[in-house]
Amino acid sequence: MAEEMGERTEQPTARRLSEARGRGQVAKSQDLASALDLVGGVLLIVFFGGSAITVLAAIMRRVLGDGAGNPVDPASIRALLISTGLQAGWIIGPGLAMMLLVGVLAHGGQVGWLFTTEPLSPKFTRLNPVAGLKRLLSTRNLVKAALNVWKLALTGLIAALVIRHQLDELAALPRLAMAPALYLLALKALELVLWLLPLLVLIGVIDWMYQRWQHTRDLRMTRQEVKDERRSSEGDPEVKRRRFRMAYEIAMQRINQSVPQADVIVTNPTHYSVALRYDQATMRAPKVVAKGADHMAFRIRHVAVRSGVPIVERPPLARAIYHNVEVGQEVSPDLYEAVAEVLAYVYRIAGRAA
Repeated sequence: MAEEMGERTEQPTARRLSEARGRGQVAKSQDLASALDLVGGVLLIVFFGGSAITVLAAIMRRVLGDGAGNPVDPASIRALLISTGLQAGWIIGPGLAMMLLVGVLAHGGQVGWLFTTEPLSPKFTRLNPVAGLKRLLSTRNLVKAALNVWKLALTGLIAALVIRHQLDELAALPRLAMAPALYLLALKALELVLWLLPLLVLIGVIDWMYQRWQHTRDLRMTRQEVKDERRSSEGDPEVKRRRFRMAYEIAMQRINQSVPQADVIVTNPTHYSVALRYDQATMRAPKVVAKGADHMAFRIRHVAVRSGVPIVERPPLARAIYHNVEVGQEVSPDLYEAVAEVLAYVYRIAGRAA
């Protein structure tokens, strides 16, 4: 019933996933990326924040101290801004570069290396207000909005509980000097972030798993689409069967024509059969006129019995010829002695029979 209605019940094939990836359609969680960015920022502040603030404060004191009593003009202000910016850049720049690296890894770790301009191409269908309103009020967007409200409420609740626990210390901020007050404020903000961080990471992981599930669901295919894709990539099964049948018939015709002309059939009774022919006047060495395995080997033996061609069981020789000599080729020199022994045996039997 589902197949008749064209429902998408089949998992997406590798080709469909690859085509979607080429269009920039991949499973990615923005919540997880934001949580990882926050983790990177917290680690930078914990390990390098104190020293960076100390150096920046020293730069500020030096600038203000050196500038006291000096004449103020555009040139001196420009030089002061340039030197201060360069010094601050040497301190802040590595941290910004590390945050950029964390952001790249947070996004790239989810989708791998991908470069495509397809999402940037203009789509004029998006300018349709009716279609836009339908997308806005779709079930997916409504569910997404509800989840965002739930996440906001949950993080807000945890933040309120943490701040409530810190109210006494925050109320004492007006009585502190500027530096201790800023230090305490930064410490409490960091404590709040550390409380929220596990929740944000957990939400990000759950959202990443959901995005992967939703991505696979969106790309599901109907059974007819799977059949059409398999037919286009591997060929029509009916055409393949027809080609196989034609190749089999041609092989049978070759066996029926070549085996009666052979001098001997060398076999490994359970798997291989090789038909050899040798004409001293026209050939330098015995030649393979037919060979086969399993059913084809049985067919060669059947034709040989019907045509009166001798059959000799030499399993090692049959395997060696089958795997190393093609039909129409002469046997290799390392097999001359074994083949000559078989032919001599056949000729002796033929002579006694005559």
